[in-house]
Amino acid sequence: MKVTLITLALAAAIPLAANADELSYNYLEAGYSLYNTNPDAEGATLNGSFAINDNFHVFGGYSKLDIDNTPVDLDLWNIGLGYRYGLNASTDLLVRGAYEKANLDHGFRDPDIWRGEAGVRSVLADRLEGWALAGYEDTDVASGDVYGKVGLQYKFTKTWGLVAEAKFIDGDEQYFIGPRMSF
Repeated sequence: MKVTLITLALAAAIPLAANADELSYNYLEAGYSLYNTNPDAEGATLNGSFAINDNFHVFGGYSKLDIDNTPVDLDLWNIGLGYRYGLNASTDLLVRGAYEKANLDHGFRDPDIWRGEAGVRSVLADRLEGWALAGYEDTDVASGDVYGKVGLQYKFTKTWGLVAEAKFIDGDEQYFIGPRMSF
């Protein structure tokens, strides 16, 4: 009986196998963000992207972070426009620009952040894709900084995956992990 149930479950999962040749720019993801800064911050994040056509996509996100050892909360939201150029069937060149707003509690100044980044996104193996980007970020309250960003997505199915991303900027680190729903 157990063997029959396992066999049926495996047979039912076969049509859900991920297509490794697709890089989707239509997705929603939610998860946990950790900012190793001084002071550190952590909390929930929601990101999304929508393809306008084969080359352009809009993206955005929202994070609600608690800053360690302070009564201050940080709300971040961003919106941007991206361009992809297919280098081959499984690798895209990416160029993206975004505006981000940081809202701090307790009367602190809320900085405006502008950033641009470029890099590649590629299918690395069956069910695995990755990306690497270099960028520049500038705010209205501090000088700008160059950063690097790397990420991976493991695809359980064509729709569902698990994303992990890291951003390194001026000695600080920003991490995200969470499920992604592609459509």
